[in-house]
Amino acid sequence: MRADARAVALMITLNGLAAVAGLAGPWLLGRVIDTVAAGTGSVAAVDHLALGILLCTLGQILLSRSALVAGHRFGERTAARIRERFLDRVLALPAAVVERVPAGDLAARGTADVGAVAFTLRDAVPEVLIAAAQAAFVLAAVFLLNPLLGAVGVAGLSGIAVATRWYLRRARSAYLDEGAAGSVLADELASTIAGARTVEAFGLQHRRLAAGRAAIGRARRTRLRTLFLRSVLFPVVDLSYVVPVVAVLLLGGALYADGRITLGAVAAAALYLRQLAVPLDAILIWLEQLQSTGASFARVEGLAGLPAVVPVGGPPPAGDRIEVRGVRYAYDGGRAVLRDVDLTVRPGERLAVVGPSGAGKSTLGRLLAGVDRPGAGTVTVGGVPIADLPPDLLRRQVVLVTQEQHVFRDAIRDNLTIAAPDATDEQLLAALAVVGADWVTELPYGLDTRLGGDDLALDGAHAQQLALARVVLADPHTVVLDEATALLDPATARDAERALAAVLHDRTVIAIAHRLQTAHDADRVAVMEAGRLVELGTHDELVAAGATYAALWRTWHG
Repeated sequence: MRADARAVALMITLNGLAAVAGLAGPWLLGRVIDTVAAGTGSVAAVDHLALGILLCTLGQILLSRSALVAGHRFGERTAARIRERFLDRVLALPAAVVERVPAGDLAARGTADVGAVAFTLRDAVPEVLIAAAQAAFVLAAVFLLNPLLGAVGVAGLSGIAVATRWYLRRARSAYLDEGAAGSVLADELASTIAGARTVEAFGLQHRRLAAGRAAIGRARRTRLRTLFLRSVLFPVVDLSYVVPVVAVLLLGGALYADGRITLGAVAAAALYLRQLAVPLDAILIWLEQLQSTGASFARVEGLAGLPAVVPVGGPPPAGDRIEVRGVRYAYDGGRAVLRDVDLTVRPGERLAVVGPSGAGKSTLGRLLAGVDRPGAGTVTVGGVPIADLPPDLLRRQVVLVTQEQHVFRDAIRDNLTIAAPDATDEQLLAALAVVGADWVTELPYGLDTRLGGDDLALDGAHAQQLALARVVLADPHTVVLDEATALLDPATARDAERALAAVLHDRTVIAIAHRLQTAHDADRVAVMEAGRLVELGTHDELVAAGATYAALWRTWHG
């Protein structure tokens, strides 16, 4: 609201004028009653009062509509800012954080929660402002007519205050639980759909159905809890609307009988209090939505509490040498998967990292690429910690390519220009040719062919070729390949590796591989075992040493 203060001021002004126009009707109707009861006015006088009621009603309608238009424009602008800020925060999260967050949770926050906040900002904020202004003016009008009637009317509304207080004390936690249950349900559905073939292959249908039903049951229980809160609040509120009207009519009747108030004033006060039900209803109905939206807004803003990628000021790397010193690393406070690793990667060399499964090879690759930050020790490039580099500078230094890739639902050209926004079609086709993706030129629409959904679906090998083409376009000085060609057939993989070697012959290449032919072709081989770097040297040196690498080499050759 502070960011759009002028729009908020316009809304408040228009709402106030609309509320004042709405007050004129009951007051003028009271004047009509008093004029007729006294028998002193003419028909023309009554007609003039009736015309005034009509004009004030039309004025209220026009002012309220203008206020609503201003409120909707404010809401859309504000909702756009929230969506953009949410997206910026998601993109600023470290890759390691995003990977550990359930996919359904981020999806639910980015769709249902952001949508709920946007809807409320567009509709609830202006309507609540209108209703609050009307309620305040109506109560003020009753007190101006007769302070005693005003006090009785406000006392009659105390039931609303009690019920609302009871509701608010329980609603926030209930709606937060409902939102969390929705995220769990979304994650269960997403994971089941993503692994549908695996579920079918291993006969896990009953287990997945049980997990899905458990998530649905939790979502249902939390939904019923919020429904119960509403089922208590609204009946009490509806009853509370009648109480002040009845009290004012009874007290007003007694005062009129004593000649202490006019009949028109009693009628106007009763009409005002009856009119109060409309804005209060709007506020209370939106109060329920505001509780739900408050929980959604908390979940959207909750991303601000996660660590973002914050560029650290300082000098750029002085060279391309990568140094790993005394590195230890553990996932989420578990056991250490890397222990006291020391390694120097010389600029321009081809280093192969090998070892049995679980030795820590991929974890070391993630640290070298700045995806994760070491728990102890340092990983630097040119004397600067890799994880402290701004993302744009980091990706010009080191790029990690894994066997897990993503194809965006867009044209092939757009999937490639992520790595090089200014690349020409000739450069894109050249990068594709380097990794053996000549099949793109045979497509009817070439680079404009759309991928995903109902469009062209790529298999794992073709999708990995796109990922490797991005590496060529990004042109970093160091590339970390974590089984990057694992999904390619052997012939295509060898062609892609040769092509990458030719293109990156003056670059540093760190290849994490199970195919020991990669190690045979490397300048040096780093051997990992149980989270430690146990051997480092050339292929021939390590085979001759007869230790861990030699055993792996003999096993690989049968």
